[in-house]
Amino acid sequence: MNQLAHSKLPEPWSAKWRAPFAVLGVRSNGFHITDIAFLPLTEKEAAPADVLSERTLRELNRYLDDPQFIFTVPIRPHGTLFQQRVWKALQAIPAGVTQTYGALANALKSAPRAVGGACGANPVVIIIPCHRIVAQHSLGGFMQAGHGDPLYIKRWLLKHEHALDETAFPETND
Repeated sequence: MNQLAHSKLPEPWSAKWRAPFAVLGVRSNGFHITDIAFLPLTEKEAAPADVLSERTLRELNRYLDDPQFIFTVPIRPHGTLFQQRVWKALQAIPAGVTQTYGALANALKSAPRAVGGACGANPVVIIIPCHRIVAQHSLGGFMQAGHGDPLYIKRWLLKHEHALDETAFPETND
């Protein structure tokens, strides 16, 4: 039998929701949120398929109303032990605060590139706030991209949280 037939494929999105900066796909296993991702703007919204996805959309709306809102939905991001350590550290950074890749790497006794890789692999965006990590002298990358829409989303989220110093990170034409 084909090996692929036995592999676990991700469930379809449990909800798709249009935020001011992107369409968000939410994936739930019914007990935990396993993924929140930025989808193409061409994606159509889809009503929540379960109670947890509906609750997640309510909490995302609350975050848009108040960037200091603290998420309470249960999450279960899948990743390596190192990625899990980085994601846990990211959740400890409060809204309105940024930290550099280097500073987080020092705290974790790691390297900035490894932290950047874990940020880029983050499966639960916004709730695990990888957008709060910046380079020492620039906004840094986002979603493992150095330009284009991903940086627009990062900039939007940081402005929303009042964490973006425009003089330190002026907007450029990517």
